[in-house]
Amino acid sequence: MTEVRYDVADGIATITLDAPDRRNALSVEMSRELIDATRTAETDASVGAVIVTGGQHFCAGAVRSVLAETGKDPVEDTAYRNLETVYSAFTTIGSIDLPTIAAVRGAAVGAGLNLALATDLRIVSRTARLLPGFAQIGIHPGGGHLHLLHRVAGREVTAAMGLFGEEVSGERAVELGIAWSAHDDAEVEGAARAVAARAATDPDLARRLVRSFRRETAPGGLAWDAAVEVEHSPQMWSLRRKHGA
Repeated sequence: MTEVRYDVADGIATITLDAPDRRNALSVEMSRELIDATRTAETDASVGAVIVTGGQHFCAGAVRSVLAETGKDPVEDTAYRNLETVYSAFTTIGSIDLPTIAAVRGAAVGAGLNLALATDLRIVSRTARLLPGFAQIGIHPGGGHLHLLHRVAGREVTAAMGLFGEEVSGERAVELGIAWSAHDDAEVEGAARAVAARAATDPDLARRLVRSFRRETAPGGLAWDAAVEVEHSPQMWSLRRKHGA
């Protein structure tokens, strides 16, 4: 990998976008590397949590050339598939069988905001900048952007950000329920690791927990009786593991 770093320590896989010269804007190749790193974490039984970060600049969206090439001929196969690959970078993060955290410093824009919203939890810098950026450059949002915003923060926030392009700081993101906690820049990754560590101590349980969490909190949710059934089997597994002969 040339633009994505992958490290595992103490049961936590850290995936770091590493193209600071373009503020980690997602190229097709970087997106493929991000997908590969994500799948690597998922297939490693010792991993119980994943952190996605970009260092000083989380992710400035997709590189403009990908959007430009798609715009020239939206049905041309290569251009269409290249944009799909960028989408897959965050849809993969959002669907792997592991709890995920975005550690966000700097800006998360467009596809970069999608990447942060696709994770299960966000830990942010107080001065982080979360902004859609799509309409501001004259294009419609993509990658399920409005869905992701609504899933995390509800209709009012989705209207403000998705329709009207409102920018949200890290501190404001916590107030709105978009992020869990905000910290000084130097503390963001450490805070994310402290949260991830709780899941990472028991990878088997973490994977079962995240399956139930996503099923029960998906848009529309589940009726309480259905949620009881969803949780029944993994809880029986955990009880037998803890108390069985």
